[in-house]
Amino acid sequence: MLEKSKLISNSLSLILNRLTQSVTTFVLTAAIARYLGAEALGQYLLGFSYYFIFVGIASQGLKVLFTRELAREPQKTSVYLMSGTWLQLIFGLLSYGALVIVVFLLPYSSKTSTVCYIMGLTIIPFGLSNVTEGIFQAREKMHLIAIATVPVYILRLVIMIWAMQLNYGIEYLGAILFVSEALILLLEWILIARIVKIQWQIDRDFVWNTIKNARTFFAIEAMSVISGRVQILILSLLGNEFLVGLFGGITQLLQPFLIIANSVTVAMFPRLSKAGDKEKEKQQKIAESFIEILLTMGLPLFLGLLFFGKDLLILIYDSSFAQADLSLTISAGSLLLLPFIRTLCYVLVANHFEIVNLREVMITTTLGSLGGVALVSQYQLLGAAIMSLLMAILGFGQYVYFTYTLLFPLNFWRIIRRPFIISTLLLIIFVILKEINLNFLLTLTIATLSYILIVTFVSIHALGGINFVLRKLKNKH
Repeated sequence: MLEKSKLISNSLSLILNRLTQSVTTFVLTAAIARYLGAEALGQYLLGFSYYFIFVGIASQGLKVLFTRELAREPQKTSVYLMSGTWLQLIFGLLSYGALVIVVFLLPYSSKTSTVCYIMGLTIIPFGLSNVTEGIFQAREKMHLIAIATVPVYILRLVIMIWAMQLNYGIEYLGAILFVSEALILLLEWILIARIVKIQWQIDRDFVWNTIKNARTFFAIEAMSVISGRVQILILSLLGNEFLVGLFGGITQLLQPFLIIANSVTVAMFPRLSKAGDKEKEKQQKIAESFIEILLTMGLPLFLGLLFFGKDLLILIYDSSFAQADLSLTISAGSLLLLPFIRTLCYVLVANHFEIVNLREVMITTTLGSLGGVALVSQYQLLGAAIMSLLMAILGFGQYVYFTYTLLFPLNFWRIIRRPFIISTLLLIIFVILKEINLNFLLTLTIATLSYILIVTFVSIHALGGINFVLRKLKNKH
């Protein structure tokens, strides 16, 4: 019972952190589109993409490795903290230098390049905070991450909107991003000093061993972050910042689900790592239950965007984003596959099959990028959306295949049964709402409440009915 409550607590903490990040990013994206226009939004998203790619290359590999190893050997936390931080600082500085060189060589305007340089500085504090967050995750104290990040995310959003109202440009938003991440790093060090005895020395053997052990993780994360942003990069080179802004608006509508999916699977990861390769049946049940939970959210969201995506784009941004309706529908198709991709990715790493993840992301990114160049050059925004869906299909096929051959088969009917029932009932409601053509805010409210009621009903039925649930609650009290 204690383990279940801790898992729930950690999942909720990460979801709160990621959801706040997602909501504030979502609101910021809409605010930039409304105050500064789609082109300025494209510049911001392009700068953020380069920052995200290079910080991912510099830090995410260490974070995953530290989380896995410290979950098994918590007594080495002090060594990981200090030596890992020093190593991360070196990687961060090298990564920022690489970002500056790449952006300088590409044919962007001076303003767009300046935005990339300023936002790129955020690589340093964000990368360093990944070390502390890896330790928090390994110790299953994810609530400390939320304590350090959530207030800063909210404050950052308020300051950025205020700055835009005062007619400050995108460059200033990049500077605010850097300062806010530095503040998060400071808060996390204050928190970690309360649970870890800091040893102010660097273990050189640890540093070299970490570099060797993290090579695969670095390669995986490098390809993963490029894979996640390659559509924007191709659009920026073969299209323009306006198209980047439109595509960014599409991806932001999918972000809440992606944040929840990532948070749930990250919270699941330490348990899978502890189970190791001795409890395959337990791992299978964990994986299937998490895929089912995520699919219960992903499938209804896909149907909602299919019916009301255009109205949502106009409501959140403005009428210029209505032209992205079809691209949104195509991109949303990935919501049906991401529950499998995110969950099975961590299942394989927990069983030391990270080489499979590397192989998958290399194949997906290479084929997706080659196809993306052809698609974007021919179809522009629509081509980027098709590219996004094709990459999700490639990843899904590989993860399911390697999980089946190396670990265990998935019971697909058990996974999709309840999400299918929930989505079928919602589909009926969506058709009715589309026919009666109510005010969109009212339609959105009815659809959301219907989803909550249907999920509640199906969940109670799955637990044994209302009488069974009431008896359980009564026995607890």
